[in-house]
Amino acid sequence: MHMKLVFACLLLIFGLNSVSFSQTYNQLSATDAVSGILQTLPNLANEKGVVLIFHDPSCPFAKLYENRIKSLVNKFQTQGMGFALVNPQAQPTESEQSRLRTYIDESGLNMPYLIDGEQEWAQLFQVSKIPEVILLVPGKTGPELVYKGAIDNNPQVEGAVTEKYLEMALIQVLRGEKPAVPQVRAVGCNIRTY
Repeated sequence: MHMKLVFACLLLIFGLNSVSFSQTYNQLSATDAVSGILQTLPNLANEKGVVLIFHDPSCPFAKLYENRIKSLVNKFQTQGMGFALVNPQAQPTESEQSRLRTYIDESGLNMPYLIDGEQEWAQLFQVSKIPEVILLVPGKTGPELVYKGAIDNNPQVEGAVTEKYLEMALIQVLRGEKPAVPQVRAVGCNIRTY
């Protein structure tokens, strides 16, 4: 009897915790450097979900992933998945917006580029590397985190990739399944904290 009570209390705590995270996810907002518009997480999500890619053009690992990110966007955006870059190291100044807007134009990464100046997004999702991805899908009470971490298993050499973690998670989500691997440690540049 005592064990059942403890288990019920734990379920209640975890249940309330997931509700508060969903409410917090829905309240996230950041300036999009491309459009200059304040974006919210619900606005970024397409019908099937959204991929947030924590990114900074000054990180060499981010540069190495450009073509892979473009391929993922081309493959999955038409299937109902939204994509956005999130920069936790930029400030919402006109010069930073201009720099990031130019980067988007020159790189061909055609997606919103959010400025997480207060690092609210990075802290909420406990992201520590660039690039690191978050995959959110619609849940009963709001966005639900189903995958976090690395894009694949070789940040330096695209041709040597043997495990495409994000792609597999997206395929599973689009089949109506939960990703078999919900988290893989990301490798890249450390996010500077302020």
